[in-house]
Amino acid sequence: MDVAAWFGPVNSGLVLLMLTMLLRNLQNFDLLQSFVKRQLNRRARRLAALIDPYLSITIHEYDAGRMTRSDVFAEAKAYLDVAVGSRDDVRHLNAEDARGGGGGGGGGGGKLLVLSMADGEEVEDCFRGATLWWSAHCEQDDDKGRRGRAAQRRSYRLVFHERHRDLVRAAYLPHVREQGRTFMAQNRQRKLYTNIPSSRWGDDGNYMSSLWTEVPFKHPKTFETLAMNPTKKKDIIDDLDMFKNSKEQHRRVGKAWKRGYLLYGPPGTGKSTMVAAMANYLGYDVYDLELTSVHTNTDLRKLLIQTMSKSIIVIEDVDCSSSLTGRRKADDDGAAAKDGDAGTPKKVLDRGGGGGDTKVTLSGLLNFIDGLWSAFGEERLIVLTTNHIEDLDPALIRTGRMDKKIEMSYCDFETFKSLAKIHLDVDSHEQFAAVEELLEEVDLVPADVGEHLTAKNPQDDADSCLARLVNALHKAKDAAAVVAAAANGDPQDEENGVIV
Repeated sequence: MDVAAWFGPVNSGLVLLMLTMLLRNLQNFDLLQSFVKRQLNRRARRLAALIDPYLSITIHEYDAGRMTRSDVFAEAKAYLDVAVGSRDDVRHLNAEDARGGGGGGGGGGGKLLVLSMADGEEVEDCFRGATLWWSAHCEQDDDKGRRGRAAQRRSYRLVFHERHRDLVRAAYLPHVREQGRTFMAQNRQRKLYTNIPSSRWGDDGNYMSSLWTEVPFKHPKTFETLAMNPTKKKDIIDDLDMFKNSKEQHRRVGKAWKRGYLLYGPPGTGKSTMVAAMANYLGYDVYDLELTSVHTNTDLRKLLIQTMSKSIIVIEDVDCSSSLTGRRKADDDGAAAKDGDAGTPKKVLDRGGGGGDTKVTLSGLLNFIDGLWSAFGEERLIVLTTNHIEDLDPALIRTGRMDKKIEMSYCDFETFKSLAKIHLDVDSHEQFAAVEELLEEVDLVPADVGEHLTAKNPQDDADSCLARLVNALHKAKDAAAVVAAAANGDPQDEENGVIV
């Protein structure tokens, strides 16, 4: 545009200056508007504080990203469930199935109900002279689940006078969390999880989706009923006690509060029952991870995220469910992808029969056990069991991943004596000497020994059970002799062939 032609004899430079100043004034006007708006809002808040001096804190069920359930929400819910369930002034409650929590009984009529606040209900609480109000809220989520049904976002809202702000932050909320954790521990029912995805409507009307499916953990095995050499058993119990009380030690040295256990030995030596005894001794949940059902490293990481603290993650027969062999193979280019351990290839794990569609790698499993994501949560044991330790990759079982290696061996005389005490309630018997001599020559797993010591009919007693065991040991000795003779090329005795 020709400025001189437009304004006539007016100097074009002056016109440009005037336009520039006008634009600046417009910008200054916007700044002035923002300033006035902030001042008005500030004074409006002060005026609102004079009219309504109450503050509120909202506790949502899920943390950012909805990846994990908020610990604060769970603790507040436990606190309010106990406080509300015994109140007479609350008119609307939700009745939730406690799923038999608290143990005992075992019958279907032993189920307990937990009463919790219904949506919109408000309850009053008092703490150190301050009055506070809790209310429950539930909103529909815009996102829909796999079945096309909208999930719900639950939250609790705490309202209090502003003069109690410091009291609420410094004392009341920590009190709620501590009491909530106490109530959760008292009413907690331990569970056994398996990685089968589940989605359902919960007892509180909330649509839930989880990578794990759980049942109550009711395995009866304890260290008192676990047949094992007493010295080895005490060593394991001492190690568990040290781990459970080592929170500050782990924090001081900068380590995640977890510990790896490797249980190895022939089938029938009690590896699975050892896991049950450990869980019952520590009071932990058990996550039974089936690697053949995990498709990718990302899925493996998601499973880890959804596990809780105070739990045991167990991978049974790891030598069978994945190709975690000790013989490493380089990839097609001859270069092994390292995971931090020299020479560890990024090997893909096969499914149980070899060949499935799983893409979980050895590197992914190592990171699951000992990587950055393994520090998610605390007070957790990771237990691997195997029948053939020699087939596992050294990187998988090195110290730092598997901190304690426990050999579950064939039955020795000390283990036999504990079995005899458990099954027959005897500490000594004339047959003990024969059993001790035969156990030095015959490999028999504790499960088989326990089976022979178990009464088969009402007439069975210690004498008959021990005699049956001695007879079985003699047969096993003869069978072993036949096998050894055949291996040496000696002709077999038709009458004393292999005895099943």
